Amino acid sequence: MATTPLINIALVEDNPINRQTFIQKLPLLKDCNLLFVANNGHECMQELKGLPPNKMPDIIFMDLEMPGMNGIQTVSMAHTLYPQINFIILTVFDDDDKIFEAIKAGASGYLLKHESAAVLQDAITSVLTYGGAPMSPPIARKALNLLSKVPAQTPDKENTIPASITHREQEILQYTINGWDAKRIASQLDLSVLTVRKHIANIYSKLHVTSKAQVITIAHKEKWFDKGNR
Repeated sequence: MATTPLINIALVEDNPINRQTFIQKLPLLKDCNLLFVANNGHECMQELKGLPPNKMPDIIFMDLEMPGMNGIQTVSMAHTLYPQINFIILTVFDDDDKIFEAIKAGASGYLLKHESAAVLQDAITSVLTYGGAPMSPPIARKALNLLSKVPAQTPDKENTIPASITHREQEILQYTINGWDAKRIASQLDLSVLTVRKHIANIYSKLHVTSKAQVITIAHKEKWFDKGNR
């Protein structure tokens, strides 16, 4: 008799009490395997970077309010690099702006943290089996109310470059996504090629990527250099 494949999940949560509460619900979730628990967005990206493609989480449950890299920033970046992963927001807030920001970033669902294991199970099934977008009732009601008030065209918010990227790194990042190599950047900025390469390595590390293609993909998706956003 064939065994049911496990559903790989992960949790990103900076509050130890909330982490423990989630973990206590795990035995009640059918066929779920907890791959990792990360304390913040940066740890999540590090965990993902170290996993082989066939061991990626099917679903990541993501806290919103975290220091360094918040949940929306993490979902946006991770969704760009790992589009096969589904993200379900877990939050104590039902803030209007955050609902839309999370959905725009690539979240598949939005649940309040006090939800039971049964609700989490239903959300997992909804996302993986039916391609659904599970929401806690208060959030779903608020989302519907907001949608009824949205004008026909709403200008996109510009996404800010992570604060960890220094001004010099932003300069080099912009030249990099425009196709310049390290030698040309060094000449333009009156720096040594070694210095430029070190800055590029720092940018890769801070964005949790390993290639220029990934950097370009994120920068364009987040519109970092559109409309003078620097």
